[in-house]
Amino acid sequence: MASERKLTILQILPALNAGGVERGTLEIGKYLVEKGHRSLVMSAGGRMQEQLLAEGSEHFTWPIGRKNPWTLRLIWLLRRFLITQKVDVLHLRSRMPAWVGYLAWKGMNPVHRPRLVTTVHGPYTVNAYSAVMTKGERVIAISEFIRSYILRNYPAVSASDIRLIHRGVDSAQFPYGYQPASAWLNSWQQQYPQLTGRQILTLPARLTRWKGQEDFVRLVAKLKQRGIAVHGLLVGEAHPRKQKFLLELRQLVTALGIETDITFVGHRSDLREIMAVSDIVYSLSLEPEAFGRTTLEALSLGRPVIAYNHGGAGEQLAAIFPQGCVPVADLNALETATCAFLRHAPHVPPQHDFSLEAMKQKTLAVYTELFDMSETTSK
Repeated sequence: MASERKLTILQILPALNAGGVERGTLEIGKYLVEKGHRSLVMSAGGRMQEQLLAEGSEHFTWPIGRKNPWTLRLIWLLRRFLITQKVDVLHLRSRMPAWVGYLAWKGMNPVHRPRLVTTVHGPYTVNAYSAVMTKGERVIAISEFIRSYILRNYPAVSASDIRLIHRGVDSAQFPYGYQPASAWLNSWQQQYPQLTGRQILTLPARLTRWKGQEDFVRLVAKLKQRGIAVHGLLVGEAHPRKQKFLLELRQLVTALGIETDITFVGHRSDLREIMAVSDIVYSLSLEPEAFGRTTLEALSLGRPVIAYNHGGAGEQLAAIFPQGCVPVADLNALETATCAFLRHAPHVPPQHDFSLEAMKQKTLAVYTELFDMSETTSK
């Protein structure tokens, strides 16, 4: 079959610092290398670049994500790059780089240009600028929520060109029933002695107004009024532009009299361990998230999750742990579900269909599907 040929895949994104897009790029790059393909990544670089290179991908440092009209000068350079590097599939993952990539691709001879894949990673503002993410010959939607968003807002996109590929979790990295090492536990207990004898509630999310931290703080206050011994952890940092919200959040904690019942943990690289020792993990985004990876990671560890029932998190819970769904912004339902879980720890199923391996296999299948079409057409 034509797809047995080793392919050269170029993924383009703004940078390699942190985030779901970046993690997905690295996961696919590593998988391509393992399968004998050539993995190229183009971005402005970042702290994840070292890992990318160590896993066998090649990186090309271009300022392709800079939101500046001058970035469009890269169109002609990229077109030449696609030819000289003999790229078989071009995968665009973010809007500004996608415009450069799409225009470079559009101006090439259709017989010789690479196949084009785009991934819609979020419910972008609906406009002409965002529409570029739907111009792939195949458009990957990372959840049913995103697939519906595409079909509802971009009617020119054929449903037959959309491929639903949920993000996945590595069960080896997030094993069911995982318990942190004793050294970590000792360090954690020394650092946060206020957690001793409390049931731990954790909201892992960057500190921004729509992520639901205010609802979480009010929940902890309600539980304290009931006399339930809980401690809330807010795991995540505030962007420099969000410091005002962080101050408001701290003021709310003080106003509710729960300074000893809430800890602002900040950014942590050991979120897996923190979730593993939590009694309940939350996803309380007030706007629907495209997928919500931490929800899936917590469920994979076997930890109960309570989430507002919309977006990707709602999809995951509906499929794996439906009793964790509560109506959006319904604090009474949130309190009721939390109390029920604290009284009787619910069972989280040990298996689910949101695997990293499935995500990687399905993505490579999109690449090979398009490449096989090219081979058939050229004969």
